[in-house]
Amino acid sequence: MPLPCFSGLDDALMSYLFGKKRATDIAHMIGDTVIDATCGNGFDTLAMLNLVSDDSHNGCVYALDIQKDALDNISLLLEESLNPNEKQLVKLFNICHSKMENAVPRNASVRLVAFNLGCLPGEELEVVECFAGRLCVENWICCKLHMFNRPCAPIPIFLYKR
Repeated sequence: MPLPCFSGLDDALMSYLFGKKRATDIAHMIGDTVIDATCGNGFDTLAMLNLVSDDSHNGCVYALDIQKDALDNISLLLEESLNPNEKQLVKLFNICHSKMENAVPRNASVRLVAFNLGCLPGEELEVVECFAGRLCVENWICCKLHMFNRPCAPIPIFLYKR
């Protein structure tokens, strides 16, 4: 079964593979309702919001982080960067990404879950891989891109809902 149609995604993935784009550039290309599972400083959340926000105000970004300081920082960033309508499209949760089912409504039409674990994710990478490995094959396409000759490069993991 082919991947869902995301305009320009094929070219962007090839650009990443050949070192012309960063991993976060790829994650920032996909719209609809999305989850920033590790929102950290909030810059990925803002980029994802730009993908889902339009005049309908139907898009939504669920931003999660276990660190309270991270949520305080992203709240300030959102306050400085967004208008009131845009701010309503971002839902912040002070929880671990492993508990995202407690934050995101079951009936939400999630198109992308982004985990930006930084360059050295450690044990978190294993948790995300385990989570993705348990998703239903009929409903999800899950992959990770690992650069063998760039051991410190980010490892993007893509979870596409069919």
